Amino acid sequence: MIKAGILGYGNLGRGVEAAIKKNGDIELCAVYTRRDPASLTIATEGVPVKSVADLDGGEEDIDVLIICGGSATDLPEMTPKYAALYNVIDSFDTHANIPVHFENVDKAAKSAGKAGIISCGWDPGMFSLNRLYMSAILPDGKDYTFWGKGVSQGHSDAVRRIDGVLDARQYTIPVPSALEKVRNGENPELTTREKHTRECFVVAEDGADLERIENEIKTMPNYFSDYDTTVHFISAEEMKRDHSGLPHGGSVIYSGETSDGVNHVIEYSLKLDSNPEFTGSVIVAYARALARLNAEGKTGAMTVFDIAPAYLSSKSGEELRAHSL
Repeated sequence: MIKAGILGYGNLGRGVEAAIKKNGDIELCAVYTRRDPASLTIATEGVPVKSVADLDGGEEDIDVLIICGGSATDLPEMTPKYAALYNVIDSFDTHANIPVHFENVDKAAKSAGKAGIISCGWDPGMFSLNRLYMSAILPDGKDYTFWGKGVSQGHSDAVRRIDGVLDARQYTIPVPSALEKVRNGENPELTTREKHTRECFVVAEDGADLERIENEIKTMPNYFSDYDTTVHFISAEEMKRDHSGLPHGGSVIYSGETSDGVNHVIEYSLKLDSNPEFTGSVIVAYARALARLNAEGKTGAMTVFDIAPAYLSSKSGEELRAHSL
């Protein structure tokens, strides 16, 4: 039985907890929080909620610490810190900073004889793995990644920070014509605006300047200014009724030639009712691999690229060869 701890109990932490319940060889031993542990009730009966400070001695009886913090400020500090004490896994998704984050975790983990997996989820993660498979099989080709239709939690949060906004959801939506061209193997050159649109549903304060809010959304750099964006103002009741979930998904599509005029299209797609629950499920599978690899003597940082698929499964090699190969 693999003993797991969860650090952080937001949407992702709850998604990891749900995934552990579906895996009979992994046991949730504790949830660690920066909040007052007495204020937190979790979904798994009999599992203690502890202070994050309890981790600092490195003496918690866990095989893997699953770190469910944010990529902006939490994970760059938390993952290297705890990699010096436990086997750790995170979902760090700031693509430009992955090399530095990897080096920091690698150094800390190796010094302690521990192992860590960073940037684990569906993108980065499963989409990354499929991009690698596709380009390795068809080196003369091009990959395209489309996200959605789904809720972007980061973009939704950015809208909620605008003065006069009480609540907001932002959906990322692939442009159908762009998707069709890629699936047809046309290998188009696409700008950011040509690949995705954004749709916002906003609950505004009574008397707020709706025109100003809409303009602030559409001109927000790094979030909306490079996209065609539609803004809808709705009531709190409509938000709760129609937009309370966190669906997401997307596709990685690759088009490549094996010889002149002989083209092949590979596609890997996801349609998710719950982004955090699916992400949590990916993390738990890789947590199994992490515990196994460290038990075999592996130390340092890894990504999904470094781990053989058989390590993810609870089934034996014999079972996999008999039923999945």
